[in-house]
Amino acid sequence: MRAVLWRGTRLRSLAGMPMATYEYRCVGCGPFEVRLPIGTAEAVRDCPVCGSSARRHFTAPSLTRVPPAMSAALTREQKSQEVPEVVTSVPSERRRQKPPHPALSRLPRS
Repeated sequence: MRAVLWRGTRLRSLAGMPMATYEYRCVGCGPFEVRLPIGTAEAVRDCPVCGSSARRHFTAPSLTRVPPAMSAALTREQKSQEVPEVVTSVPSERRRQKPPHPALSRLPRS
């Protein structure tokens, strides 16, 4: 079954079955992940690199959802670790200060 990305985070097969990510550990190559329909993972699977048998490793499920803005910020932060953005000039405008709240003008001055 081929998996497709659905709304950025959920994976579903073409048949509409929910997909899950299963982790296996090969003795020689280390861990690798496989996406399969829920409940169809075998206890032992062949390693995609060396072909030896790898046992399924149980991990905590990823139940958190990251908001799109945070996801973009995390992606930008990871990208900047390898290829930081270079600033070539000073920004042209200074940030405008917000006008003070009207209620502050009625406070006593010292």
